[in-house]
Amino acid sequence: MPNRPCRLPRRRWPTQVLPLLVGLVLAACDSAPPDPTVRLTGATMGTSYELKLAPAPGQTVPADLQARIEEMLIHVNRQMSTYDPDSELSRFNRNPSTDWVPVSSELQQVVAESLRIGELSGGAFDITVGPLVNLWGFGPDPRRDDVPSETAIAQARERVGHQRLHARADPPALKKDRADLYVDLSAVAKGYGVDRMAALIDGIPIENYLASIGGEIRARGHNGRGEPWTIAIEKPEAGQRSVERLIRPGDRAVSTSGDYRNFFEQNGQRYSHIINPRTGWPVPHTLASVTVIGDRSMVADATATALMAAGPESGFQLASEHHLAAFFVLIGSDGGFRERFTPEFGPYLLPQQP
Repeated sequence: MPNRPCRLPRRRWPTQVLPLLVGLVLAACDSAPPDPTVRLTGATMGTSYELKLAPAPGQTVPADLQARIEEMLIHVNRQMSTYDPDSELSRFNRNPSTDWVPVSSELQQVVAESLRIGELSGGAFDITVGPLVNLWGFGPDPRRDDVPSETAIAQARERVGHQRLHARADPPALKKDRADLYVDLSAVAKGYGVDRMAALIDGIPIENYLASIGGEIRARGHNGRGEPWTIAIEKPEAGQRSVERLIRPGDRAVSTSGDYRNFFEQNGQRYSHIINPRTGWPVPHTLASVTVIGDRSMVADATATALMAAGPESGFQLASEHHLAAFFVLIGSDGGFRERFTPEFGPYLLPQQP
């Protein structure tokens, strides 16, 4: 029986501003025997995680593996959630100090990597964009479905700027130049969680797995039938679930950022949850989704958001300049979709079905 992509339901992650993974669905889900795949799944971060394991002959999955995974994910959430008022990140956001504030090494590393990607993207990726995201109604504040005033946008932009946030490795600490700076790790925390999950599996060790949180994916090895893991990029149509293209990423991470699941409309205009921090406005609707393949889920997660926020032209130029494996789905003048991808992404694409 041929492999068919099976699609996973997506829910909002309360600790995330951006439910980024609206574009990814898992494939190779047929259960034709024999298939030794072990599947673990559960709730986390307002969405779900899934782990598919294909143990080698004679290899067993530890009985406490799921408990260890969930304990780790709870720990990540307690560090990086903006919905949990007692999380480490929430406490830092409330702290009025502009001096160095000691934090865990994990939080420091995630913030430092986010700032690095912010610099590389010229500010298109910015973990201080939270005030704008909240203003537009896509953050932890109560949802609103109307366009903010220019004055409100300007005021929120005064609190945004990744250059106002600093990370120090030894000893681990964060520092903000403004007391009211607000850090939101929406576009990296799920990816970070997937990386932590993968590290846990690598330590068992099981060499064949597919790990996902809310659609953020990291693959290694092959599935239970000895075939490469196959992943589907979803066609970015609101209210529908269909496949745009199939890919085989090998031992890599995959992330998609899109604007077609979380948005509101006013006067016939769509406003998505992905905000360009340099303008204060949602990204143009001409770019529907961006998929990135990389070595780490956290980096792929943030990079997909950066390219999406940069827009169809600047985002593609950015991907090309940095030799990123990136796949863009754009909306044509006729309302249909067209694809554009960097040369680095081409080897991962499977031939299109006639």
